[in-house]
Amino acid sequence: MTVLYGHILRPEDRVAVKPHASPMFHALQYLMGRQTRDNLENFRGFGGAQSYPSRTKDADDVDFSTGSVGLGGAITVFASLVQDYIAAKGWGDLATGRMISILGDAELDEGNLYEALLEGKKHDLRNCWWFIDYNRQSLDAVTPDAQNRLFGDIFRSMGWDVIELKHGALLQAAFAEEGGAALHDWIDACSNQTYSALTYQGGAAWRKQLLDDLGDQGPVTALLDRRTDDELAILMTNLAGHDQDALITALEAIDHDRPTVFVMYTVKGYGLPLAGHKDNHAGMMNPTQMEVLRKQHDIREGHEWGLFEGLPATDLVYEAFLENIAFLQKGLRRYEAPTLDVPTIGAPMTKGHMSTQEGFGKILDEIAKNGGPLAERIVTTAPDVATSTSLGGWVNRTGVFAKAKTRDVFRDSGIPSMQKWAASPEGRHIELGIAEMNLFTLLAAAGLSHSIFGERLIPVGTLYDPFIERGKDALNYACYQDARFIVAATPSGITLAPEGGAHQSIGTPLIGISQDGLACFEPAFVDELATIMEWSFDYVQRDGERAPDLADWLRDETGGSVYLRMTTRKLEQPGRTLSEEQQRDIINGAYWLRAPGPACRLIIAYTGAIAPEVIAAAGQIGQDHRDVGVLAITSADRLNAGWHSADRARGLGHDDALCHIEKLVGEISTDAAIVTVTDGHPLALSWIGSVAGHRVTPLGVEHFGQTGSIAELYRAHRIDTRAIVRAAEMALRGRPLRLSQIA
Repeated sequence: MTVLYGHILRPEDRVAVKPHASPMFHALQYLMGRQTRDNLENFRGFGGAQSYPSRTKDADDVDFSTGSVGLGGAITVFASLVQDYIAAKGWGDLATGRMISILGDAELDEGNLYEALLEGKKHDLRNCWWFIDYNRQSLDAVTPDAQNRLFGDIFRSMGWDVIELKHGALLQAAFAEEGGAALHDWIDACSNQTYSALTYQGGAAWRKQLLDDLGDQGPVTALLDRRTDDELAILMTNLAGHDQDALITALEAIDHDRPTVFVMYTVKGYGLPLAGHKDNHAGMMNPTQMEVLRKQHDIREGHEWGLFEGLPATDLVYEAFLENIAFLQKGLRRYEAPTLDVPTIGAPMTKGHMSTQEGFGKILDEIAKNGGPLAERIVTTAPDVATSTSLGGWVNRTGVFAKAKTRDVFRDSGIPSMQKWAASPEGRHIELGIAEMNLFTLLAAAGLSHSIFGERLIPVGTLYDPFIERGKDALNYACYQDARFIVAATPSGITLAPEGGAHQSIGTPLIGISQDGLACFEPAFVDELATIMEWSFDYVQRDGERAPDLADWLRDETGGSVYLRMTTRKLEQPGRTLSEEQQRDIINGAYWLRAPGPACRLIIAYTGAIAPEVIAAAGQIGQDHRDVGVLAITSADRLNAGWHSADRARGLGHDDALCHIEKLVGEISTDAAIVTVTDGHPLALSWIGSVAGHRVTPLGVEHFGQTGSIAELYRAHRIDTRAIVRAAEMALRGRPLRLSQIA
């Protein structure tokens, strides 16, 4: 890292620093004037330098947040792809940078890295460097032997150059001595366990092991005898990963843009008394050991925070060096990009029935047809499900992205096809293989383009809703970095009836509620969806300049990403023109589809595709209870967020704080009951009773589905019309609804 930041990096280069290298990263930033002493003294404390580098929590110049291992490597692959996408469009004037990741060797057990490597190969990955810290230790133990050879084979098969940095200058000099060839062969054949143990034990153990293994060979014995035990320990741990000259020579020799991996042999805890011990991941040095270390480095007591303390030259020498570091010449590299005007988005024309998934595709197709700045900056992506998630219209109009033109052989051969899959640099859809981790990592990289590359993209990704859970780690990682994107997850729930339980999502609404940085919506009707999408295209561009809206206590001023949970179930559309108040309520999370009357004793609150069953049940119940209310919930997430935010505000003295859901149900008598219905886990809506103290009967899906018709599955999981009516009876203290029975 010292070589990278002090000699190699340019301002346009970006680095994902492995999580456990954060102390080194923060120390370098402190040296370069981009981190404070207060934050370092408060390392791992509240408000201090973070345990793992964070774009959103740290004060210093973090390019990519890391923490969940494997994801830092993957994002550099997709950041390189995004950089190529921007360059292919002729946007921006930044120099091409190298996207760099520093990874631990045990980190390469993470499978998402190989998914990313495969995708990089497909897209002709360029300008990407990975540094593997090959210290042969994981958190729990020493890693298996021969992983270095495995790494080399894998990376070469993916089109990467592999550079192994193994022996430092001292070892190479020893190899050139008489007897050095035998030493070279021994150290190359040494097992990871043996090498780690000897490193911890020190020079005497090294000498004994070498003499035992190599026998009484005169030249080898003489080579060892010329060194004291301390000198021998230094020699045997002189690996190239710690040799700055070897690193500089290797890095300066790179004269191409091919992806390159550097396998750097290192010792974990190099230079410390814990070095080599298999338990040193959580090891702590005691005060005596720290005192020895301080004296070894000529650091005066009380001067530990001096920038150049312990170094031989004057401060002026080092200050001049820092001023001329290439990496620092353009200051902090958090760029801004102009926001894009969002045109009015109307609901697609329909003759009666339409699903939200179909509406989503038609809305994007209309945006592409009309063109304009927003359309130009939207980039869609999908993990091999573009056609089955209704991106086909958009892709046909805008094309598939590739750095070089490729033919659509089917169309060129006159074979009928609905899809136009010719690819070119002008395309605005990035097609991925079927790996959801890659989808969310690409959305993260593209969703940071305004800050990383100074060019705004509006990334829109699609996938099947149940596979949100498969990519959840990368989704969380994207949100933690404050990347901005829209993810449309469709189809969802047991409403995807014939596909069976493997494709029927249950818990994703709870992810939508709980995931920070992500606003989740589940509209039932296409006009709701159009309203939400228009708002979303603006929301993902917000940067904190707006004042908070005290009307609903939602913290919308900083913006975020958006998750649309949709369905393939075609519903009869209302055929209405939404008022401004209705549109505002849709964005805030709910509106009255049927307003409660003055003597309301029952509210049915629902979300998404279950609307027809709720409307039918309300019609039946309304024959006995005319004042029944039907609450259409478009975002349980935003309702819940507003409620908690208003509650916190009241705790801070804003006694008049009132959120949207409190306004909706607050005037309903607490003697009234609420039945909640959702094609998802019932917990997503059951909390609503706590807002004003209403009794709640929650209906939803708690167990895996199976194949069947929608009617059969709704009946089996008790979210059909009959079940809603029965739940209403129970909520009304078990009193039968007479006319509903006749209906």
